[in-house]
Amino acid sequence: MRIAVPAETQGAETRVAATPETVRKFKGLGAEVVIEAGAGKASGIPDAEYEAAGATIAKTAKEALKGAEIVLKVRRPAEKEIAALPKGALVFAVMDPYGSEAEVEALAKANVAAFAMEFMPRITRAQVMDVLSSQANLAGYRAVIDGAAEYGRALPMMMTAAGTVPAAKIFVMGVGVAGLQAIATARRLGAIVTATDVRPATKEQVESLGAKFLAVEDEEFKQAQTAGGYAKEMSKEYQAKQAELTASHIAKQDIVITTALIPGRPAPKLISAAMVESMKPGSVIVDLAVERGGNCELAKPGEVATTPNGVKIVGHLNVPGRLAATSSSLYAKNLYAFVETLIDKAEKKLAVNWDDELVKATALTKDGAVIHPNFAPKA
Repeated sequence: MRIAVPAETQGAETRVAATPETVRKFKGLGAEVVIEAGAGKASGIPDAEYEAAGATIAKTAKEALKGAEIVLKVRRPAEKEIAALPKGALVFAVMDPYGSEAEVEALAKANVAAFAMEFMPRITRAQVMDVLSSQANLAGYRAVIDGAAEYGRALPMMMTAAGTVPAAKIFVMGVGVAGLQAIATARRLGAIVTATDVRPATKEQVESLGAKFLAVEDEEFKQAQTAGGYAKEMSKEYQAKQAELTASHIAKQDIVITTALIPGRPAPKLISAAMVESMKPGSVIVDLAVERGGNCELAKPGEVATTPNGVKIVGHLNVPGRLAATSSSLYAKNLYAFVETLIDKAEKKLAVNWDDELVKATALTKDGAVIHPNFAPKA
């Protein structure tokens, strides 16, 4: 059983899909692990550490992929990578398939079984495999650090002989995994924190972290959560009421962090240009949804933009990748936890149960066809 870990080629991806720790674990399952040279460099993992863990280092991606039954990646294989994938291989990555149907079809035509790790169901047995949570947790933490760095002032209240420094006011919009970690981090740094979300269950979570909850709590709000725990898309009427409530609040904030995303949809617009104009010079907006169009109307992907009234809008791409060593460690563990369930420990070979709920939820392609119900051709 051969496992290949090629280097990432798309964008400025700094993460890697395996660490020396997971290499050792895969070796314990009887697997041969081949890492492309330099794959872990941006995550602070030299080739020598992989070799010490028992991996073989391949000079090229083609060499690493040759004969592989399992391919581990962070991002979906690019078009030029797909041609090198061995037929019948299982490919695990964050596939980002929405709006990329042609790329998914290309994986099917390559006759590989592609698994979208971000589709892992949020059930108890799959918690250790939940890449969205592990990466969003780090993104929420980093958003506060990036916001504080751009803000240029102290976050906690400080009593000094020269006078009192007031605590910074931080507003978190969207209270999923990233939002909760942003709240916790901002509170640890001494800021006064408020937060908002359309899901009623988040109110108690926000308050348990010592922050104040802000939302229009009407009947629609009480029904604003899917069975899977995600936010529903709200009506135009509700969005207008919520925008009115938050507009006056945003004007008083020092740092605003937006994290609102709905799977498969563009990011909802939460902060208008008028709201940005109402903010004080030197205040900061950190938009974690910028890769999906952004929650802030003026956010620019990959840039820290400064508006005419002196507000900084942080639009970093791949925020988990800004903590590459930590995010790679968690992502690699997520991958191992899932792949390990697909291996027969006694025979030391692949034994995929295609009827398993985790497999059904994540499998995009198999035997030359797109099989996921969200993307398969309609009968």
